[in-house]
Amino acid sequence: MPELVGPVDTWPVVGSEQQYDGGWVVRLREDQLQRPGHSEEEPFSRLVLEHPGAAVILAVDDEDRALCLWQYRHPVERSLLQLPAGLCDVAGEEPIGVARRELVEEGGFEATDWTHLASAYSSPGISQEIGHYFLARGLTEVGRGDFEPEHEEAEMELRWVPVQELADAVLAGGPVDGHLAIAVLLATGRGLAGSARPRD
Repeated sequence: MPELVGPVDTWPVVGSEQQYDGGWVVRLREDQLQRPGHSEEEPFSRLVLEHPGAAVILAVDDEDRALCLWQYRHPVERSLLQLPAGLCDVAGEEPIGVARRELVEEGGFEATDWTHLASAYSSPGISQEIGHYFLARGLTEVGRGDFEPEHEEAEMELRWVPVQELADAVLAGGPVDGHLAIAVLLATGRGLAGSARPRD
């Protein structure tokens, strides 16, 4: 297989300034970089969106339907069909732990079978965010416990959508939520969900 990710190899940073820290999820930093071995050149500026990463869950029931959330997203000024997901913002918590917690909090379900599908950088030209994608099966409804949704989450609508319909919609050309597209195409492409999944 081709090499897709190199080792950590930070280019020289000769200056750094925090541009934004609103105390919510992300911070914006501006770094001044130089090409390795070219200290005679003028530094150049790059913005870095500091993000803790996220776990994304494709939860699929016995009828091959995915648990989806219809949610308003202000930056794109529209509602999107999305998957349960949550930030990896608790020190020491592994992505699978985040996934288990978020499936309960956002969907009200637990799962017995978990498969890590992939981890992928969302937009490495500007953001540190990495998404960890999981397939969850063996679902049991448990309720949200003491989780109280607020803001956009208070308006979320839970929907069950056949996985193959999601895959067809993604392949129709979008626009769609990127995390949903990645998770669905990974699961259907590997024959773990959707019409390609072997039947008992």
